[in-house]
Amino acid sequence: MSLEIIIFIASILFGIVLYWRESKSNKIYRFFNKLFYSKELQMPASSKKGFLYQQSFLMRLVYIAVLFLVGIVFVRFIIPIDLATLSLFASSIFGTLVGTYLANFVFKSSEVIDEKSDTLLDAVKDTVEKGKDFIKELETKDAEAEVKEQIQKEPTSEIKEKSARERLKDKGLM
Repeated sequence: MSLEIIIFIASILFGIVLYWRESKSNKIYRFFNKLFYSKELQMPASSKKGFLYQQSFLMRLVYIAVLFLVGIVFVRFIIPIDLATLSLFASSIFGTLVGTYLANFVFKSSEVIDEKSDTLLDAVKDTVEKGKDFIKELETKDAEAEVKEQIQKEPTSEIKEKSARERLKDKGLM
């Protein structure tokens, strides 16, 4: 079981590396395309499509399965020990497929972030400004509430109290 998990994680990383390499250059796919198709059916020079890059799910699955079948046959001839079991084969195919989709997600998200970085920056600035305005509004409401509380606490008597000096003068002590 632990060998399967190790193979699965390694195959995820292998799928990421395969997808990344193919996104940079698709020379091997172009070679096979020129080998198998006539001049009219060959892919255009501007196409970036590869075995895994910009490929549908079914074709990715087929190409990955063929790659691992060829690898297992090669390993069986070099090392006659029965290491290539069905569960290792399936976990490696599934892990590689997951790795390609994970790499695809990372590439797409980085493209979207690059395209939308200016609008995201403006949206963040607008949000910060709205937050500042909201905080200022809350502070003024709090200040108004405090002033109202102080006014309610103070006595509203309009009778002026005499100072101590005036009271002493009234009593005749001064």
